[in-house]
Amino acid sequence: MQVSETLSEGLKREYKVVVAAADMEAKVTDRLTDMAKEAQMPGFRPGKVPVKILRKTYGRQLLGEVLEQAVNEATTETLEKHDLTPAMQPKIEVVSFDEGADLEYTIQVEVMPEFEPMDFAALTLDRVVAEIGDGEIDERVGSLAQQFKEFTEAAEGQAAQDGDTVVIDFKGSVDGEPFEGGTAEEHSLELGSNSFIPGFEEQLVGLKKGEEKTVAVNFPDEYQAEHLAGKEAEFAVTVREVKVPLPVAVDDTLAEKLGLENLAALKDAVREQSEKDFAQVSRTKLKRNLLDALAEGHDFEVPPSLVDGEFEQIWQQVEEDLKRQEKTVADLDKPEEEAKAEYRDIAVRRVRLGLLLSKVGQDNNLTVSQDEVNRAMAEQAQNFPGQEQQIFEFYQSNPEMRAQLEAPIMEDKVVDFIIEMAQVNESKVSVEELLAPDEDAEDEVAKGATNDEAKDATNDEADARDPVDGSDEGSDK
Repeated sequence: MQVSETLSEGLKREYKVVVAAADMEAKVTDRLTDMAKEAQMPGFRPGKVPVKILRKTYGRQLLGEVLEQAVNEATTETLEKHDLTPAMQPKIEVVSFDEGADLEYTIQVEVMPEFEPMDFAALTLDRVVAEIGDGEIDERVGSLAQQFKEFTEAAEGQAAQDGDTVVIDFKGSVDGEPFEGGTAEEHSLELGSNSFIPGFEEQLVGLKKGEEKTVAVNFPDEYQAEHLAGKEAEFAVTVREVKVPLPVAVDDTLAEKLGLENLAALKDAVREQSEKDFAQVSRTKLKRNLLDALAEGHDFEVPPSLVDGEFEQIWQQVEEDLKRQEKTVADLDKPEEEAKAEYRDIAVRRVRLGLLLSKVGQDNNLTVSQDEVNRAMAEQAQNFPGQEQQIFEFYQSNPEMRAQLEAPIMEDKVVDFIIEMAQVNESKVSVEELLAPDEDAEDEVAKGATNDEAKDATNDEADARDPVDGSDEGSDK
């Protein structure tokens, strides 16, 4: 086998490979010899068919099999000899091959970059933490109590206000035509709950029992029902009843409703959950701080094919988001090429960080245990009550899906490993400052939810603001 390098440019390599005709013939002969041991043909005893007859009958067929075998073996040998780790599957192109002739083909491959991680001990990171005072706990318990409030009929002639519940009949229409899901009778709606589309509840404030009103609203551009997104609608509303909330007692009875012994136990539970949520927000912000520092501290070349794949996923998400809003790329706030350039920069960052974290994990023998995978599968199974066993079996029989569970676990292990070596300065902030949205994270989510760390930050902050979620799912209206 003769191998000559024809291109070495950045991470791109190309090789010309020639396998001599004699070597190819030897492979064909070996294959025919193996076949002859078990071959059966009329007129011959099993295993006694002459090789010449087998060659005449199966020669061309075997030539294709031998070609594939020779290419695979030669390519593996070439990559190993040149100590190359492909970033993607090598591209093979057969230049020439026929019976009795040399095999000539080319290998085009992008290789993984060689780089050394920075000295993590030189990193200085900021961790923000917030202490939860008694007042914060009382406020959160009070908010929780509101989920158990009861209503009583308002006095005759009393107008509905925010916080009141109105029992209404309504009929919705778009362009004068009723739409599915837009009609209901005796529907209870708490004003100010934001469970209906924006602008609906506000127009019911001030109405009294028996009054009617036509409510005009616009469905949001990102509304889940695509045929209604962005459309103007009218609802003919009749108020059947106005109810006012009764005072809610924050006491042992409230705690008992939640399965706790008393109010003190409830406050302890709320404090414990809040501390967990706040700690997660703190860690997420620290992780983002770390990833930003790692991105700034490393500037090695990344395989273009990996960047292209990452960019395609990002851009596909952008287009899907626009489609849901009945918009096109032309509706972006900047020219398409400029937007694509920004998204490609994000793709480069993600690929570079992914390669860096992967190398750190490999170099330091970090692994994901079976117990950790099982816990992750159990968490996924909880989302499908009654189908837990099927979910476990699904992940166990799908290596790719299993890998998707392992990836974030491994990433967190690597992040924790680096944080242990870095200098971390802790600063105390108010609860409001801790839960303030990360502007950079929100920007990147808005760009197409392209950064896992950005989505994590946004979700964790939302969870911590409402640590005990007992709200309604919301209406389709």
